[in-house]
Amino acid sequence: MSLNVGDIAPDFTTTDQDGNEVKLSAFKGEKVILYFYPKDDTPGCTAQACNLRDNYDLLLSKGYKVLGVSADDHKSHIKFRKKYNLPFPLLIDTDHQIVEAYGVWTEKTTFGHKYMGIIRTTFVISGEGMIEEIIQKVDTEHHTDQIVSKSE
Repeated sequence: MSLNVGDIAPDFTTTDQDGNEVKLSAFKGEKVILYFYPKDDTPGCTAQACNLRDNYDLLLSKGYKVLGVSADDHKSHIKFRKKYNLPFPLLIDTDHQIVEAYGVWTEKTTFGHKYMGIIRTTFVISGEGMIEEIIQKVDTEHHTDQIVSKSE
């Protein structure tokens, strides 16, 4: 499935690192930054999460809710969130339903080795549930700037 700006964001229900149910449709009326990242506590993913953390108040002031998604389990998410004091939920997608619905679960190649993984991608979703922006070339250290500059 290939999503485009203007499409309705696929709804989903999952849990966060603490076992709380999270439904995308529950954020109706609120803007959502739904960011997909490959793996907890790896250099690029840490840089991205910490950039969003460091600019969290700015994002909130602009009306955004932030949700991170990877295929890691709740124990990994708890550890990652606590280690870096992340103020936003990390969603569990061990069965790959969300990453597949958003088209970010794909074959990757590293040093000639092929495997399935998440392509780092951010979707900015309007309060009406429409995809307003898709950021595929994520600058992990300046990700907030990418999001905010597109919305202004």
